[in-house]
Amino acid sequence: MNVGLTKKEQDSHNEPILPSLQARLACRAGMATTTAGIANGFVQGNVAILPEKLAASFHRFCQLNPKPCPIIGMSEVGDPRIPSLGIDLDIRTDVPRYRVWRDGEVVEEPTDIMAHWRDDLVAFVIGCSFSFEEALLADDLPIRHIDCNVRVPMYRTNIACAPSGPFSGPMVVSMRPFKPADAIRAVQITSRFPAVHGAPVHLGHPHSIGIEDIAKPDYGDPVPVASDEIPVFWACGVTPQAVIAAARLPFAITHAPGLMLVTDLRNKQLAVL
Repeated sequence: MNVGLTKKEQDSHNEPILPSLQARLACRAGMATTTAGIANGFVQGNVAILPEKLAASFHRFCQLNPKPCPIIGMSEVGDPRIPSLGIDLDIRTDVPRYRVWRDGEVVEEPTDIMAHWRDDLVAFVIGCSFSFEEALLADDLPIRHIDCNVRVPMYRTNIACAPSGPFSGPMVVSMRPFKPADAIRAVQITSRFPAVHGAPVHLGHPHSIGIEDIAKPDYGDPVPVASDEIPVFWACGVTPQAVIAAARLPFAITHAPGLMLVTDLRNKQLAVL
């Protein structure tokens, strides 16, 4: 990604600008497209921003549901920065597109949330499957939504999350089709990345987890599944959005599905083997 920088921005960085920071600067400049394939090698994250009075319950919800909601970063109350994920990172501007929720409904999808930021807000960043996709590609396993240049398809399921306070509801999964032998290899590879959802939660038979039509995802875009392929489903960090809707929270902010926060963490840092 080639992002034009002002002289002031250039002078503020003595070292070459990381691709991850380039991505965040592009978001600040108005980029509002999927981040799949952007800043390869760097961890991307799902975002959930909640009032402080709900933060403890949500934190507990994530602890109870580590497959869909592995926390990789969390802000201090009212602080839009998360230094552990990037020195020059502002949660108010560095996501391509946000969702503003009121009473469980999306009421706005802005490209920054400066007008919505409050001193009582806490930002959570949750691991994203885009991180393990790098490892899949390195093993020559095709990623259909990347090949098609669309967002990964995501579905609400009948798999119930463990509740915490007002937070309860269905797990959301992302889907990637593979031939059976490749699906086995994908299980092995993604098992190494528990901080970004780890191994799949389901293979084949979408109906058995409550997905009526695989061609009609609840989030993202449909992708073709060939007759010699099976759909493979991973727990997804969009789960908090289904839970926010189910709880009809008075106010919350999330990222728009597929349009993630790019951090300065390296994907290889998250591998456990």
